[in-house]
Amino acid sequence: MVKEQGRKLIAQNKKARHDYTIEDTYEAGMVLTGTEVKALRAGRASLVDGFAELRQGEAWLLNVHIPEYSQGTWTNHAPRRPRKLLLHKLEIDKLFGQTRDKGMTVVPLSLYFKDGRAKVELALARGKRDYDKRQALLEKQSKREADRAMSAARRRQRAAV
Repeated sequence: MVKEQGRKLIAQNKKARHDYTIEDTYEAGMVLTGTEVKALRAGRASLVDGFAELRQGEAWLLNVHIPEYSQGTWTNHAPRRPRKLLLHKLEIDKLFGQTRDKGMTVVPLSLYFKDGRAKVELALARGKRDYDKRQALLEKQSKREADRAMSAARRRQRAAV
């Protein structure tokens, strides 16, 4: 059987980048059951309400919704069960130390297969306030307008030549 190569995206949490300022990112494996892997291979998952919690020296992924496998039997999994994350001890200690700071949390950014293994990209993040979100949207909009104006100027310059 041929091994999978590369990265196959399953789910992405776009709202996390809007609601949080991303300080640092980590890649973690997950402890999954067979039906969870099959449901992920079908490309079904939701990271919207997900977050990671650190307890007793272990990292856990909570509130991530992986729907039941449609062809599963009584061995099917619970869709929102806590899933253990596979991180190095030093990474867990670093995250634990930083999440004790006010406003810091660990949120999942994306869920993907990397060389056939399910991985989750975690972000150490600080919550944004409403005015921060508005400011980020204004910056994004002004950058888009500037890029549009630059490309229009380049087109006019090429047409003149």
